[in-house]
Amino acid sequence: MTETIPQADWTDATARARVWFESLRDRICAAFEAIEREAGSDACFTYTPWNREHAGEPVENGGGGVQGLMKGKVFEKVGVNVSTVGGVFSPEFARTINGADPENPTFTATGISLVAHMANPHVPAVHMNTRFLTTRKAWFGGGGDLNPPIPYDEDTAEFHAAFKAACDAHDEGYYPRFKAWADDYFYIPHRRVHRGVGGIFYDHLECPDMDGFEANFAFTRDVGEAFLDVFPRLVRRRMGMPFTEAEKHQQLVWRGRYAEFNLVYDRGTLFGLKTGGNIDAILMSLPPEAIWA
Repeated sequence: MTETIPQADWTDATARARVWFESLRDRICAAFEAIEREAGSDACFTYTPWNREHAGEPVENGGGGVQGLMKGKVFEKVGVNVSTVGGVFSPEFARTINGADPENPTFTATGISLVAHMANPHVPAVHMNTRFLTTRKAWFGGGGDLNPPIPYDEDTAEFHAAFKAACDAHDEGYYPRFKAWADDYFYIPHRRVHRGVGGIFYDHLECPDMDGFEANFAFTRDVGEAFLDVFPRLVRRRMGMPFTEAEKHQQLVWRGRYAEFNLVYDRGTLFGLKTGGNIDAILMSLPPEAIWA
């Protein structure tokens, strides 16, 4: 059996993953800005760098990230964040993290996270993230899920088909497994409803050696490419549709449910708060406007 590679030996792999996540961010942001131009808007992303802190003080060699944010005519609020951080988990939090050792709870993490809330309620909101983490183990996680206030079967089928194709290229068992995981994860128990129409979610896709890293990194790149291919098509399909006050109200109520999930159940929100992430970047997933009615 191949022994797990020590954490210190994943430095180059982490750097490669970071470069990929940054390049994906740049292409996604360019695609979204192009849609704004088509709608007659000059909205652009603004980029705010941040450094990891603990108790308000910078963490030496703790890393950081860049928050990308745009508010436009089509994208009412969209954040595309990339971060690369490292350091030490608290002993209590380490017990909740795959492979973390409470006696030596060091970690590194790099990833991209995206949430888009749309101006037109016919255009689905969306979430996507992919990440690479190392503790005593190394693994990839991520996925994408569609969150339409007004669902369309055509959009749902196309979104799922894109991710199924990405999964099937690597393992035909991935899509049914990761779709079911998304259905289970993106659920609001206290409301007894799903957050949206699903997608895929995967975590702890472990890399016991460099061959495992290359295979899982290739899959994670294909997940990002699938998102970049399918979501702009869905936006263009719906962004010019007229909508009523009742449909806008439906969107705002749905956004309240979305906010509840992210604040109460989302693991990424907790990870960012527990590791000294930038608060604005962590909470960029919250909608610009919502109601509870």
